Formats: sequence, structure tokens, C-alpha cells
Amino acid sequence: MKYAELAQTVTSLNNYIKEKIAEDEYLNNVLVKGEISNFKNHYTGHLYFTLKDENSLIKCIMFKSYAQKLNFLPKDGMKVMVFGTVSVFERDGVYQIYVKAMEEEGIGDLYAKYQKLKAKLEEEGLFDESTKRKIPKMPETIGVLTSQTGAVIRDIINVSTRRNPNVHIKLYPIPVQGEGAAEKIVHGINFMNEKVGADVLIIARGGGSLEDLWPFNEEIVARAIYNSAIPVISAVGHETDFTIADFVADLRAPTPSAAAELAVPDMIEIKEKILSNEKRLKNSLLKKVEYSRLRFEKVMTNRVFKEPTRNINDNYLRVDSFVKKLENIVKQRQYQSQIKYKELNSKLDALSPLKTLSRGYSIVEKDNKIVKSKKEIKQGEEVTLKFKDGDCKAKVI
Repeated sequence: MKYAELAQTVTSLNNYIKEKIAEDEYLNNVLVKGEISNFKNHYTGHLYFTLKDENSLIKCIMFKSYAQKLNFLPKDGMKVMVFGTVSVFERDGVYQIYVKAMEEEGIGDLYAKYQKLKAKLEEEGLFDESTKRKIPKMPETIGVLTSQTGAVIRDIINVSTRRNPNVHIKLYPIPVQGEGAAEKIVHGINFMNEKVGADVLIIARGGGSLEDLWPFNEEIVARAIYNSAIPVISAVGHETDFTIADFVADLRAPTPSAAAELAVPDMIEIKEKILSNEKRLKNSLLKKVEYSRLRFEKVMTNRVFKEPTRNINDNYLRVDSFVKKLENIVKQRQYQSQIKYKELNSKLDALSPLKTLSRGYSIVEKDNKIVKSKKEIKQGEEVTLKFKDGDCKAKVI
């Protein structure tokens, strides 16, 4: 009990350390250079990041009032110089640099390597949308490459089984960071293709710095994803983290949970959609039947069905009318022809030599040819004299 009274609280200790650091003039104005990692641009406008070199790191925060004065947007891998004050955040008991100013020094080695590989693979066409495979709509087996322990696999299992209890999840444990992780990721992708035969493959891990995510920026991993016969969903890091694997994969998910949602259809939604479509189909069919019934009733009220012989009788009358018109036309043509015949006959009769014979004239013929001149006959020849009432023979004297 005596010792308990002498003990101080955690808060008082942190306050003491903070005051001691504040008394150090050197720590009140520090100029530090390093490489940015774990950069977060908070919705409040504050910037949170880690500044590191080859051997050490320190947390940094830059409040909105100072961040608004920057003429560039900080990002992971960028080398910078920061000016600020070292102080303690009492609640967490951590010391950090409260940055007042920042200047860009250059791009970190890892980030430069990342950009170089990204440009190379993009030029080769590994990111082309035309090469992306479609994610199956109703997969039976989901292959997952991630750490065997941790929140990632639990989230994927929980989301997947909730959406479809019948889906099979095949986990291939891989290290998600550190030396040799890239080779084991490639081996896992090949194993899933050759042995498991999953319908879709999820490659996932939680967020982290550029260094933590680096295995997913290795060229061998990118080419393994590109050559995979199984469609691949990449869910590496948080929503703001982008890796080479994200660009090569057939689909990128912002989080592992989102990857499970993209890979596994919600059976409740599908059932509801089926029921909705069934209802719409029934309603459409009922409307079609009702429309057909009304159309049938309308057709049956037509005169054709009520008086089936009326059309026939109407056609009879129409035929009789045409016949009568045809008869009138024929009679008219016949009458006109008779008149014309009489006219022509009168003209012909007026020009006929027989008409001349009726007035007392006769026609002399020799050898059935009309004699037109006395030179055509000789003395003693026989000729034929044609009169209106017959012929007779005569001899030329």
C-alpha cells in the first residue's frame, strides 16, 4: 500500500517526458532528412507518415495549417527534408516529429524501382484490359493466397460463407512480406493452377508500407499472375495502396473483404432476383393470355364469323355486276362493229363491178381474165360475157 501511494500514473510519466523533451532546444527545431513511408492523407487534411533511413525510423505528423503550404503531394518512397519539433503524444506514449515545413529531396530507391518496373510491364501489355479474364459469376471453389493467420483470411471466409454457404475456400498459406515471399507467392499461384483447379483466385494481405508490400511489386509475381489460367483478384493493402499485382490482376479489390464480395455472389440477392424474375414472368404471361383472350373475343365478333355466307353472297353480287358490265361492253362493241360493217359494205358495193352490170353493162372475159382492150382478143376467139343474171359464150367475128 505504501509503494502504491508513491507510484505515478502513466499519464504523469508521459507528461514528464514531454516536458523534458520540450526543454531541449535542439529538439524544438530539428531538420531531418529521410524517406517517406506509410503515408496517409487524412480526410481532416492532416498528414501522417513515417520518416526512415537504412537503420531507423520516426513517426511524423503535419497538421493541415502547415500541409496547405506544400507545393507538392508527398507519397511513399519520396525522399524529403522536414523541419519541425520533436514532442511526445501523451495518449500513446510515443514521440514524433511535428512537421512545420517539408521539401522534396528526391524519390526513394524502392519507389524508383517500382515506377521502372510498372512502366516496363505496361509497355509489354501486361496491364491491357483486353487481356483481363472475366470473373465467373457462380464460382464453386475460391482459391486464397494469404497469411494463414490474421484478419485477412478470417474476413474472406466470413464474407464468402455469409454470401454463399456452399462455396469452397481453398487456402494456400504464403508469407506476405519479407525475403523470399515473392518466390513463395509464385509457387502458390502455380500450385493453385496445377493442383487445386479453383474457379477464381484471391491474392490478399493487409495494408503496410512500400517495403511491406514489396513482394507484390516483384516482376516474377506479376508474370505469374498474368500467366495464371485462373482469373485473379488482387486485394493487397488498403484502398489507397497500389501494387504491380493490382495492375496485372484481372480485377482489383480495395480490401480483402471487398475481394470476397466480388468473387462470391450473394445467394440471398440471387434468390430474390430469381423470385422477382419469376413474378415478372408470371405477370407478363397473364397479361399475354388476357390480351390474347380479348383479341379472340374481338375477332369472334367480326362479321366474317357471325355471317360466314355474307361475304360469299357479296362476291356473287360483285361477279354478277362484272358479268353484266362485260355483256354491255360486248354488245356495244358488237353494235359498233355492225354499223362499221354496213358502212364498209356500202362503200364496197358502190365500187363493185357487179353493181355496174345491174345497170345494163356486161364484162368480157378471156381465160377467166377481164378483157380491157380489143387488142387483147382476135377474130374467131371465144370469150365469156358476164351479165347481172349469168354468163354466156360468144365468138369474135
